[in-house]
This record gives sequence, structure tokens and C-alpha cells, in this order.
Amino acid sequence: MATQIRIHETGGPEVMKVETVDIGAPGPGEVRLRQSHCGVNFIDTYHRTGLYPVPLPSGIGLEGLGVVEARGDGVTEFEEGDRVFYATGPIGGYADKRLIPSEKLVRVPENLSDDQIGGHMLRALTAQYLLRRLYKVQPGEQVLFHAGAGGLGQIAIQWLKHIGAEVITTVGSDEKAEVAKKLGADHVINYSTEDFVARVKEITNGVGVPVVYDGVGKTTWEGSLDCLKGRGMMVSFGNASGSVESFSPGILSTKGSLFLTRPTLMGYCGTRPELIESATDVFEVIGTGAVTIEKATVYPLKDAVQAHKDLEGRKIVGSTVLMP
Repeated sequence: MATQIRIHETGGPEVMKVETVDIGAPGPGEVRLRQSHCGVNFIDTYHRTGLYPVPLPSGIGLEGLGVVEARGDGVTEFEEGDRVFYATGPIGGYADKRLIPSEKLVRVPENLSDDQIGGHMLRALTAQYLLRRLYKVQPGEQVLFHAGAGGLGQIAIQWLKHIGAEVITTVGSDEKAEVAKKLGADHVINYSTEDFVARVKEITNGVGVPVVYDGVGKTTWEGSLDCLKGRGMMVSFGNASGSVESFSPGILSTKGSLFLTRPTLMGYCGTRPELIESATDVFEVIGTGAVTIEKATVYPLKDAVQAHKDLEGRKIVGSTVLMP
């Protein structure tokens, strides 16, 4: 039997319910995972609200860390007792135990702790593909990365500084500004009190930046476009403030022949070789200390509703994890 958080309808945090489920034995190609950390990410709220539709009823959560408890037929890459993580689903990560295809799992190196990996890998893998594959940031480039105090932003700031970039970031409060500064951001803009477009233009001497990473969405969309230099890349990868409203593609031409992409982690780690390559890169920057992972904010598994309320209320700095 497993304890899982499930939804039978879409809506607010209260639609998540604690249920006891008989998950049975792993089938061919599957393992049964006993989880110690269940990652909580903004994409989970999109599944819960129906912004990203999923078949109902459904589990929730795409990320977990745990120990292989049993293997199904055909599983040769993992042994019982192996410590593994996953961060690209399938959905159903808010659970003390679950069945999952072994191809989605990655073995955790011995030199990295549960606290360094648990609840952080979806964000770390996202940072990897954004900064090293989608747009390969070069030393000396000026880059705008929104929401620098969030779990992803904290990783991205450090990784960008490791690359040698000049980091411009935005935050929503003075408290979060201090977090971003301590991580090494060169320019921190509190967009609740400052015009971030004007500040970016000032920092770049009116030129703009070659790339903007925007996971905020609706409230920063148009301003982000205005921060780009000619033929710059707008990377719109999230909707923390709501979905971007419909627009005419012509806006990209009038603002400087801009490029626009709406990527997903699954689109960049959809094959096993891509997943392993990205995870290996993440393990290296964490293992060498180039990126320091702060302990996540922890909630008991049964308190998933409160975790979502706090996440959507912008009360959490850094990553969030549920622990069974």
C-alpha cells in the first residue's frame, strides 16, 4: 500500500486529497520506488488547476528521490537499494511509494547527499538545458534571468557566474534581492518598486541583452521583449504570474527581429541519452561546488495543500519538498 496525493477535479490547492492506494508489484521495465523526497514545482500547480490538462483522477508531481525497492522483469540497469531520482515524470510523484519506468530514473552519485538532490533536480535540469543547450551562454554576455531568488533562479545565477556571464536578475522583494546578491548576481532589480526595462537599458547602455529567460509569464512578457537587443532570444518557459495573452507574431519584428521559444524540460530531456547527459552536467557543477544547493523548504507529504498555497503565495524562497 502507498500513501499518495491525488486529484479528482481541477481547482485550488484544496482539490488535492491524501489517499491510500494498492500499487502492487512492478511490471516489466518498472521499479517500485520508496521515496524520501517529493519535489514540488510550479508545473504541479498547472496540472492541479487544469492549465496543463491531465486525465482525471490523477496523481500529482513530476519529481522524486528514493531507493529502488523492487524490480520488474527486464530491469537490468538498477539494483534493489540503489538511490535514484527522476524529474521528468510520469506524473504521480507526491507519494511515499510509487511504480515508475526504470528509463526515467538516474542513479545518484555517492558524493552527493539527499538534500542536494531531493526536490532540486527538475530545476537543476531546467537550468542546464536553458543555459547550456537551448541558448549556450558565453563568458562576458549580459543575461536577464527573471525570479532570481526562486529555486531555479538560485541555481541559474550561480551557473551563469560559473560560465562567466554578467547576470541581471529580477525579484519581488528586498528580502529576495539580498538572496540574489549573495548568490553573485551582478545587478538585482526589485520589479515591485523599479522599472526593470529601464534598469536593463541603463545597465546595457541602451543596447539590451541577447537573451531573456522568463518563467514569470504574463506580468513580465512585454517588458522582457523590450529588454532584448536586435535578433535577441526570448525564452518563455513558465507562467508563474499567469499565461501570456494572445499576441501577433508581428510584435517580434517591430521589436527587432526577435526570436521566441516556449521550451519544456521534457522537450530537452525526452530521450534517455539527453537525460543522462544533462544529469551528468548537473552532478559535475554541484559536485565541484560551482553551484551550491541550499536545503529545500520541507513540508510533510500530508501537507501538500499548504505547500501549494505557500508556493503560489510567493512565500517560499528556494526549492520546496514534501517528505513522507
